[in-house]
Amino acid sequence: MTSFSYAANPVRVVFGSLDDVGDEADRLGLGRALLVAGPRYGDRAARLLGPRLAARFEDAVMHTPVDVTERALKVVAEHDVDGVVAVGGGSATGLAKAIALRTDLPQLIVPTTYAGSELTSVLGETADGRKTTRRSPKVRPEVVLYDVDLTLSLPVAVSAASGINALAHAVEARYAPDANPMTDLLAAEAIRLLTDALPRIVANPSDVDARAGALRGAWLAGSCLDSVAMGLHHRLCHHLGGKFGLPHAETHAVLLPYVMTHLGVADANDVFELTASLPIPHSLAELGLTEADIAGEPEAELLRQAVNGTRPTAPPSLKALTRQVVESFAGAPDRVRELLTDLVETLHAYAIRTDLTQEEWEYAIGFLTRTGQISSDTRQEFILLSDTLGVSSVVDVLTNSRTPDTTPSAVLGPFYVEGPPETPQGADLADGLPGTPLWTDVRVVDTGDNPVPDAVVDVWQSNEDGFYDVQLPDVDGPVLRARFRTDADGRLRFATIVPSAYPIPADGPVGQMLDTAGRHPYRAPHVHFMIAKPGYRTLITQLFVAGGEYLDSDTVFGVKDGLIVDFTEQPGETGRRLEFTFRISGSSA
Repeated sequence: MTSFSYAANPVRVVFGSLDDVGDEADRLGLGRALLVAGPRYGDRAARLLGPRLAARFEDAVMHTPVDVTERALKVVAEHDVDGVVAVGGGSATGLAKAIALRTDLPQLIVPTTYAGSELTSVLGETADGRKTTRRSPKVRPEVVLYDVDLTLSLPVAVSAASGINALAHAVEARYAPDANPMTDLLAAEAIRLLTDALPRIVANPSDVDARAGALRGAWLAGSCLDSVAMGLHHRLCHHLGGKFGLPHAETHAVLLPYVMTHLGVADANDVFELTASLPIPHSLAELGLTEADIAGEPEAELLRQAVNGTRPTAPPSLKALTRQVVESFAGAPDRVRELLTDLVETLHAYAIRTDLTQEEWEYAIGFLTRTGQISSDTRQEFILLSDTLGVSSVVDVLTNSRTPDTTPSAVLGPFYVEGPPETPQGADLADGLPGTPLWTDVRVVDTGDNPVPDAVVDVWQSNEDGFYDVQLPDVDGPVLRARFRTDADGRLRFATIVPSAYPIPADGPVGQMLDTAGRHPYRAPHVHFMIAKPGYRTLITQLFVAGGEYLDSDTVFGVKDGLIVDFTEQPGETGRRLEFTFRISGSSA
């Protein structure tokens, strides 16, 4: 097991309305709050805080300059402030954090952008043209109140840049050295929400659902950032922002795809496509930076490309192609559309993820062609392929695991033949074939242990050498294969021979695949049963010989514990005995 650690973010998160700010202030016990906000929402927040408001500060600026913090601290001291309420973007949030770092005052943050940094214990401050970043639990707010209505009037360009800033938090969490399963989940959902929402906001700035999605994505992305170490992207953005006074969100938006490409992060090209579609700066030159400015800076080549807007080589984005293929199924019936859509998305993702070559693709096509060519009425190589890849067992479990009180099912296998001969009870399927004699005495009952009479039971198995009749061209007619019916007590008795372990046909494409993969072709010894009766679910299963070979490495992954049965040796006799009770359920189960 991979070791990891994760500490849950203790911030109280409320998705509601600015109108809730008074109630949330009361929960914190604020009686003399400092309101950090501009006039746009500050006046309304001040009215809502009412007598809880002690003072206001409207001069928060980008990158949290220390001299501005010192001015705000004087206001805190002069008015005996007992908490900070910040309404606004990253500047208001940053100043609230800086005050909390020095005073340990509680914070109530109401973001109006999508930065997401309000969720974190991270604070970046600027002094003498240098930005330093630190972590401290003191700067993590106690409460964050989100109100989607406050973002509806946020200009589209600001919304887009702010959203990419939040996206950077989630992307960086994916490749952080201390990432963990929880941050992976949060990052994936944040990326999904933000990449979906931002183009919709650009298309329709009044789209409340899109705005809400972006806000939720920013919340989750900020939670990611609070749980992992910051990487190259944030280090570069904070360094450039502090040294050159670059706008914070826009710097993040420009640099993100360049850093992703530099680090070889998946989906870098998709982020390039996303940012290219948004009304934001696409180069550091648009923010006022020149090549002369970055001379001697860390990661100079990366920054040079970002200054000039030169898009580095990255794997092509194929999302548009996948989407085009998926959209071609729009007129198909619902289930057909669902199956084809998922198939195409999975196949495209596999080809991209494995960097599939033309030569490999051609080999795969040839493999499937040979699989079809070798198949016949008596040999189904495609079923064999499905079996050896475990797909047959997956479908079997999905189909039959919903009736846990019944006998476990198993794969059909490639050697079932429709319409085996009707055979009377007590018959000997071996009919003189060599092998250890086996007397079989089984019952078929329902889930209430009531006998199921007149059930049709198809039985088939291999011979002593591991071959089925359909594999032997010299065999005339069905051998070790029959159709029985249970008697009035649900019982079935017949004679046969003990099955042997055997190799699946290995002279075709599937055998070649197993050989290449270093896998053996053997199946554990078993007898096949198919039990059917109107009003009941058909049971397809196998009974395996306890102690037989390959029970732990059956090449088609068909062995289940509940199907491993004692083929009991009979004292004083040369043969064995098999007794078993099959439980089947009604067709509505």
